[in-house]
Amino acid sequence: MSILSKEEAQALLKKVLSYSKADECEVNLNGSDAGNIRYARNSVSTSGGISQNTLVVSSAFGKKLGVATINEFDDESLKKVVQRAEETAMLAPENPEFVSFLGPQTYPASPTFVQSTANMGPKERADAVAASLQISKDNKLNAAGFLENNTSYAAMMNSKGLFAYNTSTGVSFNVTLRTEDGKGSGYATKSYNDFSKLDVKGATASAATKAASSASARALEPGKYTVILEPAAALVLLENLFFGMDGRQADEGRSFMSKPGGLTKLGEKLVDERVNIYSDPFHPELPTSTWSGDGRPQEKINWIENGVMKNLFYSRYWAQKKGIKATPAPDAVIMAGTDQSLEDLIKGTEKGILVTRLWYIRSVDPQTVLLTGLTRDGTFYIENGEIKFPVKNFRFNESPIIMLNNLEALGKPERTVSGESNTNALIPPMKIRDFTFSSLSDAV
Repeated sequence: MSILSKEEAQALLKKVLSYSKADECEVNLNGSDAGNIRYARNSVSTSGGISQNTLVVSSAFGKKLGVATINEFDDESLKKVVQRAEETAMLAPENPEFVSFLGPQTYPASPTFVQSTANMGPKERADAVAASLQISKDNKLNAAGFLENNTSYAAMMNSKGLFAYNTSTGVSFNVTLRTEDGKGSGYATKSYNDFSKLDVKGATASAATKAASSASARALEPGKYTVILEPAAALVLLENLFFGMDGRQADEGRSFMSKPGGLTKLGEKLVDERVNIYSDPFHPELPTSTWSGDGRPQEKINWIENGVMKNLFYSRYWAQKKGIKATPAPDAVIMAGTDQSLEDLIKGTEKGILVTRLWYIRSVDPQTVLLTGLTRDGTFYIENGEIKFPVKNFRFNESPIIMLNNLEALGKPERTVSGESNTNALIPPMKIRDFTFSSLSDAV
């Protein structure tokens, strides 16, 4: 029992609700079929599959809420999980921020399911990894990687008449290649709903080039440099900006969007006017569910428009308190760019540094979104429009707010995934002036 159809999920949820004696009850149901293959030192180490289902019951008596979870769906087990949720609710203190569950909603059909990905099996995964390993061996490199695909569904129903259902597919791939002496390293990561869009050979070849080219790195003095951030490097900085766009944090003075006196910077121009960031569940390259985890419909929203902060996301409680629309956080974000390729950005750079990946990102000051972290897996010096030589890795101290004010150029957006949080995004490579490198790192 893994992927339930809409009708099967609806019947199961109705049964669970029939056992409820609470004032309000909401049931969430999730399941997936997934397969994976892992390799290291140029050979496959593990291969497996996971099939799972989880049902979560939330029962409320007034403002007292209890939650219980189960993965057995026979009648007696379902009765017991509802009973546990209700017993927990009766023992819980009142939650002053509890908001009654939503009533019926309308959700457009989601474009997140792709049959080619659902059809993936062990052979497709093995063939893809074999192609990746061949590139590594041909270039006398050592590869370690992971390929995973999944087909999943999510459904929810409550005692107020809400019902939501969605199916989705996904395939993700990442690989690290290193030279035999361990001095050069390259990395690539890709994630799609559609398996046919995943170019394992192309991603591995790109990582192999970075690995071979990054050996014998030279040390440069730390300081402020013009940098070109590949999308995977840019995302781990920008996602901290996205996470900080919470309306309550802004109102309570806890974020970069806060102003004295309980005011916010909503409607103000905070970054370069070329910055446009939005979310759209129907985007063909980055589709997401048309409903959020608490049942609110997802829609296209402009978060930053021509550098101006246009929207924040709010919990239902905080939106009700403030008398504003309860906008949910997006499942993925999109940043507009241009038609320039990464190579075009490099050709237009007199002196600078190409950063292919950043990692170990840590917050220094959430109110300015000041972050620190390290470059890795291939950092290169650019001169007169050409990559001249690899450089030793740096520690950086930078804020995405400052970074987006020091924007020189944007490239063509591409889908990427964060190595820090698995956030999916469609963002361009970007050229930034005065990016701050604070010290050197001997790590590869």
